[in-house]
Amino acid sequence: MQKTLVLTGASRGIGHATVKRFSREGWRVITCSRNAFAEDCPWPAGPEDHIKIDLSDPEDVGSAVSEIRHRLEANGGQLNALVNNAAISPKLNGGKRMNSIDTPMHVWRDVFQVNFFAPIMLARGLFKELAAAKGSIVNVTSIVGSRVHPFAGTAYATSKAALSSLSREMAADFGPHGIRVNSIAPGEIDTAILSPGTDKIVETIPLRRLGSTSEVADTIFFLCSDQSSYVTGAEIHINGGQHV
Repeated sequence: MQKTLVLTGASRGIGHATVKRFSREGWRVITCSRNAFAEDCPWPAGPEDHIKIDLSDPEDVGSAVSEIRHRLEANGGQLNALVNNAAISPKLNGGKRMNSIDTPMHVWRDVFQVNFFAPIMLARGLFKELAAAKGSIVNVTSIVGSRVHPFAGTAYATSKAALSSLSREMAADFGPHGIRVNSIAPGEIDTAILSPGTDKIVETIPLRRLGSTSEVADTIFFLCSDQSSYVTGAEIHINGGQHV
């Protein structure tokens, strides 16, 4: 039977590369993002397997779960992988970081809803389908969850730290049902959201270069494949040694 992935934040960067990677392996990919399906996207079942969802709205997340479960009925109600990749990282004018003194509380709430609450809402909502397939969950955290970063704001960083901790808790809770839960923590990846000044950070990274979105997608695929069948509760750093 064809395997199925549900992926949030599919429209660009790491998400886009992940869709291409899984499609190449013959997986069905159900994409979720706040944008409508873009016609220039490269995967064949794109338009009919795309769900427009506002992850900052808990009710919209609930509706999306119902829609996904309905679409999975064709797969015998099985979901092989859920990748929680979508995230928001608000900035001040000029791309400056939002610190813990000045960030308005409504911004904290929006960031945590998208980056932290939506992943657990989706995982819980799709629990039955994941258990039926002995599936895998991958939460995309970040290097900024464990250190202060010159560009990433406080709300974003703390939401990623919380997601990292949640992944560990989920691994313990979901494991007895045959569901593996891991996270990946990318560092400086070459995407559209890189900030000016990233070249200075690259000089301090042991591998002296940015990562590519395809390198991240390869790791996500590994964690959703049988090659990692005894790996759960792990967080893989994808940062060229930046964390050392």
